[in-house]
Amino acid sequence: MTTAAEGTTTISPELAERAEQHDLLTLGIEEEYLLVDAVEPRGVEAVEAVLAEVPEELRPSVQHEYLRSQIEVASPPQLELTGLREAMVSLRTGLADAAERAGSRLVAVGCGPAAGPSSRLVDEPRYHRMRERFGDLSPGQGVCGTHVHVSIPDEETGVQVLNLLRPWLPTLQAATANSPLAGGRDTGYASWRSMMWERWPTVGPTPYLRSHEHYLTLIADLQASGAMLDEGMLYWYARLSARYPTVEIRMGDVMPTLDDAMLLAALARALVATLVAEVRAGREGPEVSYPLLTAAHWRAAKDGLEGLGLDLATRETRPAWRLLRQLVDYVHPQLERHGDAELVTDLLERLRERGTGAARQRALLAKGTPVAGVVDWLARTTRGEM
Repeated sequence: MTTAAEGTTTISPELAERAEQHDLLTLGIEEEYLLVDAVEPRGVEAVEAVLAEVPEELRPSVQHEYLRSQIEVASPPQLELTGLREAMVSLRTGLADAAERAGSRLVAVGCGPAAGPSSRLVDEPRYHRMRERFGDLSPGQGVCGTHVHVSIPDEETGVQVLNLLRPWLPTLQAATANSPLAGGRDTGYASWRSMMWERWPTVGPTPYLRSHEHYLTLIADLQASGAMLDEGMLYWYARLSARYPTVEIRMGDVMPTLDDAMLLAALARALVATLVAEVRAGREGPEVSYPLLTAAHWRAAKDGLEGLGLDLATRETRPAWRLLRQLVDYVHPQLERHGDAELVTDLLERLRERGTGAARQRALLAKGTPVAGVVDWLARTTRGEM
């Protein structure tokens, strides 16, 4: 949710200079996780105990989430995917170890797969104000997403990038699907987290924006309406960061492996870089209708990559994998420029062979694995054992 301060740390002057010198974009990633009981697969209110066990060197990158059964990490900004992966390996492993020392387990999953009691809020004034204003919009054990930050040259360019991003985000959402189970059963959705998340009033596709001034006006109007407390509650699927010079892409489930996360990060950066070039060339984003965008995101949540997606250029359904290949082909020049093309080709093939996190969970269920076994697989996969 990232309802408090975003965790991504400030970029160093040296990294900023390297990026500017080579006209490359930096990126960072935030991941939210579920904490589950060490014996049973249900979520557990263990965040304070886990935070107490986090090593000192990792603490600046770890923070509370909305519920006591959740925890969040944020990488420092990076220029190379290898550096991003190293940072996330340290964070996932360190946090998984801390969770186990605290008597729980760390699980990268979009929402609680197993039945269990709803978690209480983290005891912070802002979260209590949110509960007072919005009621019980986050029942259960929590919803956990992935957010990718990609640097932009300025806010006006960023707003135009947001417009151009709109048709592509359902495809990226389909690739992240990792929450088919809730309450111990298959929901019929590849991303049930998406459906739970949409209950908040400011969750949804980014509207078409005329300018940065229009963006700021919408934020002010939404706050005045009571639909959000502050800019941190602007939960559009892509937005400008309130604290950093980045576009934040935030429609996806947290994914089970770092292979999945690195693929999303690489594609997000290449897509933003491609769109920055298009903005500089004077291209404006297509004004895709909001209801059609909503339908495309619903389709992505329903099918993931294993079914159909909505091609917003033709308004026809097509195999979701074909839409993902189309996106990869579109951004390939920027994958090459950023040195990510070879790795993305490899990661894409692995995803094709294994399927999304949702497909992998369902494959286990089809073999007769109980929900507790699926949660065990998720916990081991989160820390890189599978």
